[in-house]
Amino acid sequence: MTKVSMKIGFAMVLAFGIVALGAHGQSDGGGRSVAKAEAVQYLFPEQVTVAAGKASPVTLHFRIAQGLHINSHTPSEDYLIPTTFSIPEGAGVRLDKASYPAGADLTLPSDPKTKLSVYTGEFAIQAQIVSSSGNHLVEAKLRYQACNLSQCLPPRTITVPIDVIGK
Repeated sequence: MTKVSMKIGFAMVLAFGIVALGAHGQSDGGGRSVAKAEAVQYLFPEQVTVAAGKASPVTLHFRIAQGLHINSHTPSEDYLIPTTFSIPEGAGVRLDKASYPAGADLTLPSDPKTKLSVYTGEFAIQAQIVSSSGNHLVEAKLRYQACNLSQCLPPRTITVPIDVIGK
């Protein structure tokens, strides 16, 4: 074998190994991809019709991935990141107020003296919105920090798309 063919062969083996390693890192062992899964998923409603100019109730439903929890809107410690819902200015719709569910107590195995206030499974936020007349595609936001029993992921903000029709 020449030096050139040995270098090409080594490069091909190296490239194949990197591709195989990357593919292995994106699987949970059951053949399902876990690289892009969101910790929190917005479920519904996708569209609401409300009275223009009046505070109107909208219930927003979310699901937290199995094995994870997120801090409630009122976490037990000041340094913990609360779950918050917001609507950006200029959307034709404004958030008058939001009511969050009470968090459930969770004790971590690593710190049995501390109780955390968290959401798990499915939860709903009761929003009061005020819409101007017309159809508004609102890109509301939900900010949260997801954790499992041993570590936390970086804080995330997901888009909560809602088609609001103000009549």
